[in-house]
Amino acid sequence: MSTPEWVKDAVFYQIFPDRFAKSSRNPAATLPFEPWDSAPTTHGFKGGDLYGVLEKLDYIQELGCTAIYLNPIFASASNHRYHTFDYYNVDPLLGGNEALKKLLKEMHKRGMRLILDGVFNHASRGFWQFNHVLETGDASPYRDWFYFDEERLKGHKNWGAYPTAHEQRALNHEDSLTAIGYRAWWNLPALPKFNTDTPAVREFLFDVAEYWIKFGIDGWRLDVPGEINDDEFWREFRRRVRAINPDAYIVGEIWHEAQRWLQGDQFDAVMNYLVTTTSMNFFAANSLDMSVIQHAGGLKDRVRPINAHDCANELDRILNLYPSDITYAQLNLLDSHDMPRFLSCVNEDKTALKLAWLFMFTIPGAPCIYYGDEVGVNGKHDPECRKSFPWDEGRWDHDLLDYAKACTTLRTEHAALRRGDYKRIHAEGELLAYSRSYRNETLITAFNTSNEDKTLELPLDKKPHVLFGKPVISENQVTIPARSGVVLK
Repeated sequence: MSTPEWVKDAVFYQIFPDRFAKSSRNPAATLPFEPWDSAPTTHGFKGGDLYGVLEKLDYIQELGCTAIYLNPIFASASNHRYHTFDYYNVDPLLGGNEALKKLLKEMHKRGMRLILDGVFNHASRGFWQFNHVLETGDASPYRDWFYFDEERLKGHKNWGAYPTAHEQRALNHEDSLTAIGYRAWWNLPALPKFNTDTPAVREFLFDVAEYWIKFGIDGWRLDVPGEINDDEFWREFRRRVRAINPDAYIVGEIWHEAQRWLQGDQFDAVMNYLVTTTSMNFFAANSLDMSVIQHAGGLKDRVRPINAHDCANELDRILNLYPSDITYAQLNLLDSHDMPRFLSCVNEDKTALKLAWLFMFTIPGAPCIYYGDEVGVNGKHDPECRKSFPWDEGRWDHDLLDYAKACTTLRTEHAALRRGDYKRIHAEGELLAYSRSYRNETLITAFNTSNEDKTLELPLDKKPHVLFGKPVISENQVTIPARSGVVLK
C-alpha cells in the first residue's frame, strides 16, 4: 500500500469556484453575473474564478490550510461544472488554462497542493462526441461512447435531450434510455453516462487524467466513482496517474464503507462521510435539525443522537475499516457542496461546530474545511449550501474563525495529531477522551458535550501542559467547561 506521505500532514480547504472569490484580472470579469451577495440560484453564475483563488491564498494559508480541493473547473454550462463540455480546457469564466497555470505555480511556490474534481462517469449534452451522435445518429463514429436507443439512432424517433412535457413525465417512471433515447445519470437529461466498456472512452478518460497530472495538479477527487462499476477501470486509472506522479492523491466520493476501492490498487482514500455523521450525531446530539438533514444526501439515514460510548465505538470501527496507511490519508470533512452546511444541520449550534472541528483535527485522517464554514456561513439544501463567500469582514464570525485557526495550528505543530497512534481513554455519557502518541509525544483530547462543567479522571503521570481549551486540573482530575474540548500534553 502506498498513499502519498504529504496527505497525512495536509489540511484541505474545499472551494466551489464560482462562489469563492472574483478577480478583475479575469478577462471574463466584465460579463453580466448575478450580484455577488445575492442569494444563490440553481442555474445562476456569481463570477468567482481561479484568479480570485490565487489572490486569496494568503487568507487560506493564514487559516492554516496547506492544500485545496477545487470543485470542477473544466468548461461547462453549469455553475457547478459537473456538466463537462471540454475536459482539456478550464472554463473561460474561471480564467481558462492560464489562470490554473498561475494558480498552480504560486501554490507550489508556497508548498501548497491542489487536487481537481474528476467527473468521469458522465459528460454533458454539449460534449462534442455526444452532440455528434445527436446530429448524425447511427452514422456517428462516437455512437458507442454512450448508451443510445436504437430507434433514435436510426432516426425513427426524435431525441429527448431537451425533454418535452410528455418525455419528462416518462422519465419519472422509466429509464432514460427509452424515455429520451440515451442513458443519463440519475435520469438527468443534461448528464449522459459514458460507456466505459468502449476502449476509446477508457483511453480518452485516462488521457484526461494524465494530461492534468502532467500540467501540474497534485491529484484527483473522483466524482461518483462507484457508478463506474469496474475495478479494472480504476486500477488502470491509478497506474496511469501514479506513473506520472507517484505522490498524486486519488480520493473517491464514496458516502459509505469503501473496502472495495481501498485495497491499495485503486484509491488512496475516500471522502470520509462516516466521520461527518459521527461528528454530527455526538456533538450536536441535542440540536440536530432533521428537517434539514433529510436533504443530506447519502448520510441522512445514519444521523441520530448518540452518547460518548456510541461515538467511541463508531470511531474505533471507522479507524479499523482499512489499512492504517489509508486511514491516515482519509479526507475527513464535516460538510460539502453535496449537503446542507454543518451549521444548518445543527440548528446554528456553533458550539457543536467547534467541537466537531476539534474532533476532526485530532483524529487520524486529513481534515477538510468547506469554504466559508470558518466564518459562519450557513446554508440548507443546494443551492443554499453554495453561497458566495462574504468578503466583508464585518459579516464574519471572528470567534469561529479564531477557533478554526487554533485547530489548524494545533494539528500543524504536533506530529502526534497527524501521525500518532490512536487510543481510546474514556467514553461515557457526555465525556469522551482519547490519546494520540507519536515517538516521544502523547497528547490527550477530551470533550464535554453537556451544558455544565464535568470532571474526568485521566491516566496522568504528571501535571499536563494545556495546549487547547480551558480545563481546571487537580492531580489526575480534569474539569472541562460545558460544551468544550481540551487538549493536554
